Amino acid sequence: MVTDLSFSRKLFVLSNYIGLSLLALLCLFPLIHTLAVSLSSRSAAEAGLVSLWPIDFNISSYQYALSKQEFIHAFFVSVQRVALGLTINMLMIILTAYPLAKEVNAFRLRTVYVWFFFFTVLFGGGLVPSYMIMQHTGLLDTIWALIIPGAVPVFSVVLLLNFFRGLPKEIEESALIDGAGHLTVLWRIYVPLSVPALATLALFSIVGHWNSWFDGIIYMRTAAMYPLQSYLQTIVIDNKLLELTGGEGDLYREISGRAFTNAQIFLGALPVLIVYPFLQKYFVKGIVVGSVKG
Repeated sequence: MVTDLSFSRKLFVLSNYIGLSLLALLCLFPLIHTLAVSLSSRSAAEAGLVSLWPIDFNISSYQYALSKQEFIHAFFVSVQRVALGLTINMLMIILTAYPLAKEVNAFRLRTVYVWFFFFTVLFGGGLVPSYMIMQHTGLLDTIWALIIPGAVPVFSVVLLLNFFRGLPKEIEESALIDGAGHLTVLWRIYVPLSVPALATLALFSIVGHWNSWFDGIIYMRTAAMYPLQSYLQTIVIDNKLLELTGGEGDLYREISGRAFTNAQIFLGALPVLIVYPFLQKYFVKGIVVGSVKG
C-alpha cells in the first residue's frame, strides 16, 4: 500500500477540503443570518443593518413567537405528522423492499411489481385528481391527508432493496433451514443488519415531512390544521405580525415583523438541526451502499 502522497495528490486533497469548506459556509450563511436577524432589535432589523451578528441583542421575537397559540399548535401538528409519517414510511418501506429484493426465481412477479412502483416515479395524477381523491375519501382537513399520499416513498424503497440485496444470502438460507419464516428473517436478521440504511431513510422521512408545506395549504381547509411549515409560509408571504391585543403592545414595540418571521423560521428548522447529528454518521454509508447494487 502506498502511504506517501505525491504533490499533485496533496494539492488535489487540499483543494477538495477548501472547496467543500467554502460550500459548507455558503450553506450556513443563510441560517446564521436568519438567527442574527431574529436576535436583533426592531430598528436594526427593519433598517437591514444585520448581517451575521445580532445588533442590540434581545430575545423578544422568540418570546412573542412562543406565546402565539397559532405557532404552538402548528408546531405540534408537525410533530404529530412526523411521528405518524415516519412510522408508516419505515414500515411500508421495509415491507415493500424485502420481497422486491428477492431474485426472480424466488419471487416470480418481482419485475412486474418493480415496474409498478417505478411507474409512479415517472408519472403522477396531478394536483386536481389528488385533491378530488382526498375529498371523496374524507381525508381533507385531517392529518392523514398529509401522510397517506406519501406512505410509500419509492426512492427509499429502491435504496433499501438494493441494501438488502447486498447482504450475505447465506445468513438468510441458514435461518430458513433452521425453520425461521420470512417475517422472522426480515425483523431479526435483515432489519438489524440494515441500521445504516434505515437511519438514512428515517432522516429522509423526517426532513421530508417536517419541511413539507404545499400539501398542508392544499389539503387543509382551515388554518388551524396547518402544519408548521404551511403556517410559516403564510407568515412569510403576508410579511406582517398577527394582530396584537392587550399587553402584547409593549412587546410589539421591541420587535419587528422581519425579526419575528426569522425567529419562527429558525424555530421551525431547529428540530431537524437537533436530529441530524445523531443520524449523520449513518448517512454516507447508508446511501452509498444502498445505491451501488443492481
